[in-house]
This record gives sequence, structure tokens and C-alpha cells, in this order.
Amino acid sequence: MKTRTIPADRLRRIVAEITEEMAAETERGAVADYIPQLAKVDPNQFALVLVTGDGEVIEGGDAATRFSIQSVSKVFALALALGKIGAQLWRRVGREPSGDPFNSIVQLEYEKGIPRNPFINAGAIVVTDAILAKSKPKEALGQILTFMRFLTGDNDIAIDPAVAKSETETGFRNFALANFMRDFGTVTNAPELALGVYFHQCAIAMTARQLAMAGRFLAFGGRLGPDGPRAISERKARQINALMLTCGHYDGSGEFAYRVGLPGKSGVGGGILSVVPGQVSIGCWSPGLNPVGNSQLASRALELLAQRTGWSVFAHR
Repeated sequence: MKTRTIPADRLRRIVAEITEEMAAETERGAVADYIPQLAKVDPNQFALVLVTGDGEVIEGGDAATRFSIQSVSKVFALALALGKIGAQLWRRVGREPSGDPFNSIVQLEYEKGIPRNPFINAGAIVVTDAILAKSKPKEALGQILTFMRFLTGDNDIAIDPAVAKSETETGFRNFALANFMRDFGTVTNAPELALGVYFHQCAIAMTARQLAMAGRFLAFGGRLGPDGPRAISERKARQINALMLTCGHYDGSGEFAYRVGLPGKSGVGGGILSVVPGQVSIGCWSPGLNPVGNSQLASRALELLAQRTGWSVFAHR
């Protein structure tokens, strides 16, 4: 499937129009108040950023405002883990949609400690555990941050310590998941070590502009642009895109595929990373969430973007 190339001037108009429409929205969702630090974020914010194959940045709204990327970090952790241990990872985590909330323990018990996919919390903890391996937590976090800085070409990416502390102090369900999987041998390190890395990984703060830059390797077959340096293999990029399309939005993944039709990964900080293969990488953010934990306005904005550009992996060409 070859997606339609849209002239940059038209893309700028579309982004400006969508940004204006989102500013007028009154139904903005609710911020993630179960993480105290996220409960303080102003929901009246929105950003939409596109990065094209030639490196042009097209943006609207609060594109330079930092936010906690939360579960969007799972995409980058997965790429790093696949680079470290390859297909061995799939012995410990599945590749199917869950249909359950992102922090559910019910399915995990039924399937004997093997998480359904790497984007629910249990699966992401296993992925982080694989990165940790025999390293110290600070070394594993350093690897994740180094990878993120390479992808963005920007060293100004760091962990928000207040968010990390907030998550650590309230992450009781994640502690339960990690201990449960440790009993099955799916988590191989001490749960508190794996979770320490996981909580800090989720607390990485980025702007929508940086997020769009970071996603280029998924838009361009593992490279940072059509002819850019390679981050991962083309095959792994394709695999991650497939998982983003089918599992990237918790139990709202089918709805996102239906309405938007693009690979994407959401986070409860309100961010969504999405890609149009061969065309653009997209960072979108608004803190208010819908009932299944995805950004209300970012989801709507990406739906409008797909409609107005004809960008969908299911579109007939």
C-alpha cells in the first residue's frame, strides 16, 4: 500500500485548521488523576506536529510544551529490547490485543503469566525487564535515554523526577503484576528493580515536536528519514507498526484503527505517537483522556487528519 503524498503547504493548512478546531472543543476528557502528578496538568492544551521525510516540521498548538509520555515510551523500549534479544522476547510476551484494561491482572492469571502484548502494563514490564537483564537500573535507563536522544537528534530529553516519584508511590497494581510474573519466571529480575526502570521510563518528558521526531524510524522502515541513519531493521519496524495498529490504544485499539487507520501508541499523559508509513511521523498531545485512557482531543485530531489527507493503511489507492 502506497500512501498519498500531500504537499507541505496543504499539510500546514490542515494542521492549522485542526488546531483551531481543537481549541474550540468543550468536551476535552479528564486528566489521569490516579497518578497525582498528572492530575495537576492543565487540560486546556493541545499540540499536533508532523515531521515529513525531508525533515520539515509542521506544527500547531503547544508543540514546545513538555509532557509525560507514559505508555508511549513502550514503543521505544520494545525497539530497544528487540535489538538486544531479538525474537527471544516473544517467548515471554504475546502479540495479540488484550480487550482488557491496560493494568488488568485477570488475563495474566488465565494465561499463566504471559502478557498478551508488549503495550499493556504487564507486557511492558517484561520488555523493561529484558532491557535490564544483568545491568544496573541506572545503566538500563541510560540505554533508553541514549536511544531516545539518538532518535530525536536532541539531547534535551530527560526523566521528570516528580512524575517518577508519583508513579512509584502509587503503582501498587504494577507491583502486583510484576510479582505475579516473577512467580511464573516471566520477569527475571527482582520486581522492584524492573519496576524502578519502568516507572522512570514512563516518566520521560518530551514535547510533541520531539515525539514526532522520535517516531521517524517507524515511518521510514527503521531509518530516521528515507535516507537517514538506521535505528532498527526494516523488519522490526514493520513488526512494531503492526503491534501499534492492533494493540497501541489498550481496549480502544479497534476503535482507533476503525476511525484513524494508522499505527499509533497512546499514553495516559495524553500523548499519541502515530505514523503514516513512508510519509510522516506524528506527535499529538492533549492531557484529557476518554473513558478507555486515550487522549480525547488527540484521538479526534488524528481522525480528522486521516480524513482530510486520505492517510489510512486501509485506503484504496
